[in-house]
Amino acid sequence: MDSRRSFVKKLGKGAVLSSFALSSVSDYASRLTFIRANSNKLIRIGIIGAENSHSIEYGKIFNIEKKFPGVEVRYIWGETEEFARNAMKEGSIPELVKDPGEMMGKIDALIVDHRHPRYHLPAAEPFVKAGIPTFIDKPFCYRVPEGKAFLTMAHKAGTPVTSYSMISQSSATNDIKEQVASIGEISHIISCGPADLDSIYGGIFFYGIHIIQPLMTIFGGDIKKVRVTRNGKTTGASLVFGNGRLATLVFKTLSGGWETFIESKNGIVELKSRVQEPDPGKNYADMVEMFRTGKEPLNENDILGPIAVLEALEKSAVSDTWEEVMSIV
Repeated sequence: MDSRRSFVKKLGKGAVLSSFALSSVSDYASRLTFIRANSNKLIRIGIIGAENSHSIEYGKIFNIEKKFPGVEVRYIWGETEEFARNAMKEGSIPELVKDPGEMMGKIDALIVDHRHPRYHLPAAEPFVKAGIPTFIDKPFCYRVPEGKAFLTMAHKAGTPVTSYSMISQSSATNDIKEQVASIGEISHIISCGPADLDSIYGGIFFYGIHIIQPLMTIFGGDIKKVRVTRNGKTTGASLVFGNGRLATLVFKTLSGGWETFIESKNGIVELKSRVQEPDPGKNYADMVEMFRTGKEPLNENDILGPIAVLEALEKSAVSDTWEEVMSIV
């Protein structure tokens, strides 16, 4: 199955750049230059969670490939010592802690990287209260009310926090969003990607965020209701937007990768990025910019909106009927 990193690179590979795309790449390059130029202060990152391969990926980006000079992953805590030591070895992470609290006072930024989202916020809370900028790997949380309370706490503490699907937070997805804005009337959306309603890591939450958050980034967050359809292990869902658009989701089980199609006056068209995904990607640059400047790349609605849709999908998988999407206002 394609990794998030290889997917966002492949999505924009071999593309012909439009004037908009050239402008976007130029803006990104300028911002990346700014981030690197303001790298006098060392940013020491701690990671909570080593079960995911993502922790190794962070080590490679910051420690081995040194994509952001002055930023390094210094500490890691793992669900098991075996997980942690593997991440240390593969990601060149120098120090293991037996308890996450051992990192307090030693790090400048935190990444929380559990497989199941129910563990994310409890792990992050003491660090956010202590003022440590925190990136919470996808998905942000397991329930909207707890996520809302957490963000309220973070804002009161003045601590920057963000969370996103790496696929959603990409130059490729931004380019597709701009294309959609110029297409005109769209009646139907078909979005395909890996998802497992029965995953032990939170069911639809585990991979579903990579379908839902890009969908909402591109087409808007006003999703009113959802319905899951099952036929054995073959599953999918329907989503209704406030403007009447219908989205059909195909949860892939036999292949990897993500694709999006639309029905417009030009027929059924696959949406593809026209840009070459930069290296390092926008997802990493936005994270580092937040660590350095405190600027959060997403607002509360951007973070919690997809969680509300995932909750509704989870409910529909059990009820076998339409479920309303919870308002996060």
